[in-house]
Amino acid sequence: MSRSKGPVSTSAETVISIVGPGMRIIGDCETSGTIRVEGNVEGAIRAGKAVVVGKDGRVQGDITTQDAVISGTVVGTLIVESRLELQSTCKIEGEVQAARLQLEEGAVLNGTISMGGKVHAPPSTKSPPAPVEESRA
Repeated sequence: MSRSKGPVSTSAETVISIVGPGMRIIGDCETSGTIRVEGNVEGAIRAGKAVVVGKDGRVQGDITTQDAVISGTVVGTLIVESRLELQSTCKIEGEVQAARLQLEEGAVLNGTISMGGKVHAPPSTKSPPAPVEESRA
């Protein structure tokens, strides 16, 4: 006998979005949850929870998130509000801002590092909707 469980509730924070191997995204990605990059992203990534760049993943653009684990290549600015882990296979070119940083032996970082204190993410690049003008007849 199988018991039917009710619908599984998922919130945007618990969903993991995946850019798979061989996949290429040109444009910005934004989620309130986690994004895992195993392919290529050419554009900015904003994730409310975490960003994971796999060993063969590549991001050419800025990353803004709460936590990040980088094993692949990132060319751009990394803004991590909590914890950034740079694994031994990673290659970073650009600015890094993080409250905490873990750097494994073998990781390559060419750029500047700002650490400690409260890291503030820049405001969203999305522009507010244009105001609607009333027409007077």
